Amino acid sequence: MIRIVYFLLLIGWYQPAATQYYFYNATYLDPPIVLEAGLSMGGMNCFTDLGGNKGLGKPFIKDLNIKNTQFCGGAYLHAFYNYIWGFRLEFSAGKLTGADSILKNDKSVAEYRYKRNLHFRTAITELAAIAEWHFLAQLKQSRQDIIPLASPYLLAGVGIFHFNPEACFNNGWVLLQPLRTEGQGFKEYPNRPVYKLTQFNFPVGIGIGYELSALLNLRLEIIHRILLTDYLDDVSTRYIDPSLFDQYFNPVQAALAQKIADRRSELFSSPAYLPGQRRGDPSDKDAYLSINVKLGLVLNRPRRS
Repeated sequence: MIRIVYFLLLIGWYQPAATQYYFYNATYLDPPIVLEAGLSMGGMNCFTDLGGNKGLGKPFIKDLNIKNTQFCGGAYLHAFYNYIWGFRLEFSAGKLTGADSILKNDKSVAEYRYKRNLHFRTAITELAAIAEWHFLAQLKQSRQDIIPLASPYLLAGVGIFHFNPEACFNNGWVLLQPLRTEGQGFKEYPNRPVYKLTQFNFPVGIGIGYELSALLNLRLEIIHRILLTDYLDDVSTRYIDPSLFDQYFNPVQAALAQKIADRRSELFSSPAYLPGQRRGDPSDKDAYLSINVKLGLVLNRPRRS
């Protein structure tokens, strides 16, 4: 990764022969590869098995709970070739949360989610390599028009992210992955491996950039992360026999795992869920998204001497 950053900086500065005037301000020179470093801030939210909106759960926007949006921020290094193709390395950090309690007054078929009474929170850290295609700028260039100050673009890439879900219990927060709430890693469930807390993701999204000046750029982006895990919230499939926790954990940890895995009794006096009853939906992977405003400083657009 350090070598990639060094390479971007090297090609950004070593291109004197191709440098021309910056077409919006002739007092600056404009290399074919423009380097930019910047900061971002915005909101982050997620799509998991927990919470959602009334009715049957559906993918993407339909089940997004806006009130669960959490702050996120980051920093990036960006290389921009010919105003059409962009490539950047970006570090992001934020928080995600979800809770069935958001459906407390819901009387639709989603009521079962409220009765399930599960919740989670997790910090998110992410490092991603993202490519951009500024399609309007390419269209303008093909027509030999002036490239607009505002440039919409599509983006896609690959990243690595870290998460570690936890839940509140007895006024404290408990890490969920070590409790194996759905029998992950138990020999009785060979198809449920212990999920890894650091995994790959695949960012895709849209954005629009605006050149405030020869040295400052402003961007607005919406990025959706496609994940390979359904355990962002520690919920994916079906309940297990709670007595199995006694076989794998010490008495204190087993008792805690039993209470965390099935929390319906905290709301109702009805019996616990039976082994095999639905706890989550493994047919859809989890995902998260962010909406960010980015402010970038151009590093290699010198003023004419």
